[in-house]
Amino acid sequence: MSRNQMIWRRPSERLVPRIVSNSTEARPDLSGLEAQVRKLIEDLKSTSIDTETQRTITAELRLLAKHNMDNRMVIANCGAVSLLVNMLRSTDTEIQENAVTALLNLSISDINKTTIANAEAIGPLIHVLQTGSPEARENSAATLFSLSVIEDNKIMIGRSGAIGPLVDLLGNGTPRGKKDAATALFNLSIYHENKARIVQAGAVKHLVDLMDPAAGMVDKAVAVLANLATIPEGRAAIGLDNGIPVLVEVVELGSARGKENAAAALLQLSTNSSRFCNMVLQEGAVPPLVALSQSGTPRAKEKAQALLSYFRNQRHGNAGRG
Repeated sequence: MSRNQMIWRRPSERLVPRIVSNSTEARPDLSGLEAQVRKLIEDLKSTSIDTETQRTITAELRLLAKHNMDNRMVIANCGAVSLLVNMLRSTDTEIQENAVTALLNLSISDINKTTIANAEAIGPLIHVLQTGSPEARENSAATLFSLSVIEDNKIMIGRSGAIGPLVDLLGNGTPRGKKDAATALFNLSIYHENKARIVQAGAVKHLVDLMDPAAGMVDKAVAVLANLATIPEGRAAIGLDNGIPVLVEVVELGSARGKENAAAALLQLSTNSSRFCNMVLQEGAVPPLVALSQSGTPRAKEKAQALLSYFRNQRHGNAGRG
């Protein structure tokens, strides 16, 4: 499973893929489920519904959406998505949490990602990011990540103003919220137009802070920084926010994937700025890069070798001009 397909959830909400058997096991009859869901939706539409009943119905939809793909398909096909989107603006904390978590679980299905986005969910999800409980904010960020697997949704989410609230969650959220925000920002940063928005929202400082191993987020943070290092604004922010020393440290001590992304970021920084190149050298990057060029992943070896070659060429070029 690629990074773009992961869903990051707490254990109680983590969705376990249903095992498909090759046996003659009969598919469940969904007519009863469909009748149940339609009844829930009709009740939720009622103008005389009270808050407690809304809580009960949204909790039931949340639970049904958690279990399997058949449930998610039926819930979406019965028209629940638009109602759940409306519930995101509820002033009742429990209703809002139920609605956003149900949408998160529904979004596991690729077809539902498009359905949710087309139901104009992005604005209400941003509202939850800004005003919700810690759990609601976490699940809103995770839903935005899930939706952003679709390329068109990356564009829509970036243009809808979600990046600022995601960066705020990255800096000020719970540990789970920070991870959900980082995962969403990574996916959004794949689309070039979003990179400058992420930098301008102040993400780099938070990402550098989260590269402290104690935060348990080094790989997520460095993956976003590697994407941001491909634009001038990103490189400037990484240099300004003391990102170079921590990137060098990851090249030396990080995981295989962390080393790979840190080397990619340092290559961008060094080859586009002589000042940053000197800073990378002053941080003692050469020995860990040599080691990485010999024992890293194929991409890490490529980045490390390119960077070492650039250092050699710069040294020879400077000597020749003397």
